Amino acid sequence: MFYHFLYPLSEYWGALNVFKYITFRAMGSSVTAFLFCMIFGNVLIRLLKRLNVVESTKRDHAPQLDPMFEHKESVPSMGGLILLVAIVLANILWGNFESKYMLFVLIVISSLGFVGFVDDFVKIRAKNSQGIPAIIKLAGQLVIGICLAIFLYNEPGYQRIVYFPFVKSYVLTLGYLFIPFSVLVIVGTSNALNITDGLDGLAIGCTIIAAAAFSLICYITGHREFADYLNIAYIAQSGELAVFCASLVGAGVGFLWFNSYPAQVFMGDTGALSMGGAIGAVALFIKKELLLLIIGGIFVWEVLSVIIQVISFKLTGKRVFLCAPYHHHLQLKGWHEAKITVRLCIVAFILAVIGLSTLKLM
Repeated sequence: MFYHFLYPLSEYWGALNVFKYITFRAMGSSVTAFLFCMIFGNVLIRLLKRLNVVESTKRDHAPQLDPMFEHKESVPSMGGLILLVAIVLANILWGNFESKYMLFVLIVISSLGFVGFVDDFVKIRAKNSQGIPAIIKLAGQLVIGICLAIFLYNEPGYQRIVYFPFVKSYVLTLGYLFIPFSVLVIVGTSNALNITDGLDGLAIGCTIIAAAAFSLICYITGHREFADYLNIAYIAQSGELAVFCASLVGAGVGFLWFNSYPAQVFMGDTGALSMGGAIGAVALFIKKELLLLIIGGIFVWEVLSVIIQVISFKLTGKRVFLCAPYHHHLQLKGWHEAKITVRLCIVAFILAVIGLSTLKLM
């Protein structure tokens, strides 16, 4: 909005020329999203408590964890609503919708947010942790992923190839396999963040770090001179996604204020599915899908811990971890919840730095 209405007026007042710059609008987007969460966070928490929007803390698959979560029975869920509103509002105000990527990433985050909202609503109505049937939730994610994949596949000039971190000279051409690959990225990141969302501040903390890294990468990818210097693919209009990622950082920090230990509100599937899917969509838009495996390494490891646990139990009858995903394994080993969150976020930061360092090597 500011770009479209105020920047044209810069010919009359030169100061308005700042709205041309992605860096300025990214900072504005981040601050706007942060302030929105800080100002309306307590309002939403009181409303959710009044409506008794409280998710069951019972875990049928891991009853040994129940004593660790008894104190959270009165903490409201569905706090991801404020994340969604803050991000969408910030990008409406500060985004440049001449970029098709800005429009489509907002569609992705809103659509997955709706799927998560329905799942949260059913959980709360049924007073259990099951939500809608997994097959229905997955179907919703698949539909969103397929629609985005088809759009990208038919987008003129979009490269249906995969770049490899650390390797400049090799790319993989996908052809028609690009569609299932793209769906896997969207659905995988969406569910990976959802699986990570099990401790106060853990999922949103790792999301902030990943979004900050991708904000910088988006800016570089959309800047021809920087992209050429680093020998990475230049993608026109993708720099605008830096504004989006910055809003995710700002909203995430604002939400972390209320979600840090001991949490006053949980994001629920409303926030987890949408945040994860949005990061996956950004990685697709800027052709950094495999780099996401490094920057989002905590999300990847949380999913792998579940897969390893299931396969091991099915094949040998033995469990590799005390409980999966991995953060629950650490809980059962006696680690305090806050310590687990901080240490995993430190690892997430290190992985983000490693991911950024590969830009010169790709």
